[in-house]
Amino acid sequence: MEKNGSLVCIGTGLKLAGQISVIAKSYLMNADVVFSLMPEGFSQGWVEELNPNVVNLQQFYARNGEVKNRRTTYDQMVAAIVEQVRLGKDVVGAFYGHPGVFACVPHMAIEQCRNEGFEALMEPGISAEDCLWADLGIDPGESGHQSFEASQFMFFQHIPDPSCHLLLWQIAIAGEHTLTQFHTSSDRLQVLVEQLGQWYPPEHQVVIYEAANLPVQPPKIIRIPLSKLPFAELTPASTLLIPPSKKLEYNLDVLQRLGLTPGDLA
Repeated sequence: MEKNGSLVCIGTGLKLAGQISVIAKSYLMNADVVFSLMPEGFSQGWVEELNPNVVNLQQFYARNGEVKNRRTTYDQMVAAIVEQVRLGKDVVGAFYGHPGVFACVPHMAIEQCRNEGFEALMEPGISAEDCLWADLGIDPGESGHQSFEASQFMFFQHIPDPSCHLLLWQIAIAGEHTLTQFHTSSDRLQVLVEQLGQWYPPEHQVVIYEAANLPVQPPKIIRIPLSKLPFAELTPASTLLIPPSKKLEYNLDVLQRLGLTPGDLA
């Protein structure tokens, strides 16, 4: 009987080997072929120790000064993954962090496999956001939070709520629209600062955050005034956290309809 292929996209978390779930590790070890997208170095080697049949998806990125649109890169990655599923193999896509958070390839590959009648699913992983709340000691449930990709926030008319936490992802490429560059400029960041100035004063303290990659490595936590953001040292792993600049305001109309007063919530 011809074997039907399948795809499972898993998240490996951020710290080497320590944040992968039991079920995700089982899928990884028992796959016929694994496609991995990890930071270069230790993480990739650890995946290869668990399953020797690993294809490194990093090969599809531009190399040696080549200018290549990331959409082309992602399409090539998806094509390579789906091809193996069509051959009847149990395929695992192993992705750094959470496979469904700021990672379009797993979503694209799963959708294509399902459209072709193959079983495909996603197993979650620990994302940079999960690490951020833990490392900064913030419970986002206290005041709520909003989350946007930095360039999307700039290009569209998103309106932040300054009474809750605001996360801007991929801040290192804020304002970059060509999908060929992996960095931004101080001029683009200045535009973002001026845009945010509608809701936050220049001296408002913001946090540049990067989760740790190794258990022995501390997270990167840099606090600066918002006005200094254009001059900050950023990497592809940088996330911008903007804490609340004002207190939550009571919705007096709703409280009245519920028979409550602000004192009832103190």
